[in-house]
Amino acid sequence: MPPNPPATLRSLLLIALMACLAPGCDARTDADSDAPEARLSGVLLDMQMDEISGLAASHIHPDVLWMHDDGGNPARLFAVSTRGRRLATFGIEDVVKTDWEDMDAFEFKGKRYLLIADTGDNGGLRRTLQLHVVEEPTSLTNARLKPAWSIAFRWPDGARDCEAVAVDAERGEILLISKKREPPELFVLPLQPPDRELLTAARVGHLAGIPEPDPETLRRNPKRARLDGQVTAASVSPDRRTLAVMTYRYLLLYPRGAQQDWAAAVAGTPGTSVLPWLPQAEALGWSADGESLYATGEFIPAPLYRITP
Repeated sequence: MPPNPPATLRSLLLIALMACLAPGCDARTDADSDAPEARLSGVLLDMQMDEISGLAASHIHPDVLWMHDDGGNPARLFAVSTRGRRLATFGIEDVVKTDWEDMDAFEFKGKRYLLIADTGDNGGLRRTLQLHVVEEPTSLTNARLKPAWSIAFRWPDGARDCEAVAVDAERGEILLISKKREPPELFVLPLQPPDRELLTAARVGHLAGIPEPDPETLRRNPKRARLDGQVTAASVSPDRRTLAVMTYRYLLLYPRGAQQDWAAAVAGTPGTSVLPWLPQAEALGWSADGESLYATGEFIPAPLYRITP
């Protein structure tokens, strides 16, 4: 469905979504009672946010999420309430925005930061990609920010699309997951490199357990079936025990043992559930308390879900 559907369709979707904001509305991810609980937290209505592709919960401002949009838009971050209302917009200076696809929030050396991943490459043409780190704003008023540091990197063996990036600050690692490779690949980069030279991401493993399309779905809609398992977002839980991975249809949770690295964790069997209705599911992030995940996508109006595993 296009990012800006016809006005009549937008109106119908808005009515349905607003009805679901009534007390007691519950959007289950699956008929199974063991499936995560997915409740509609809010609705994104602001047309400036019609291509949200990255989301991270604020650890400074209660009930606030950070979001960014896709390529073709200004270099900016949105502060958004957990009900979906845009609270402030922050321009990011001194960067060229090509295709922002994910973000994460983390603490490092006593400060709170946001990482922005300029890693999208639908055409497989980019030779270098960028990650930008900004300090999380302490005031929710429109302003301009400059990166605290940026990282330029390349893949070890040719271009690939990447829409899922997460941070494990305690290990000093940035995790990157390829989108279209089967199975998806896991790469790592240092969180704060010692210098500004071009880095090469290190491939450390592959993600197990990505659901395969069933024969009936392949027959009815082969294009959609192939998209369902493509990875579009990732986020490390605040306690660093779980990596959440979003595809266009599924939510996967990879638990990590105390002695495991993330390569070993994603080689294990994930907990898997079907996402609630979410056109173009591309943005996912753990809540600040680590008890749930927020999820939304590239669409207006867009549901903003709070999913409790």
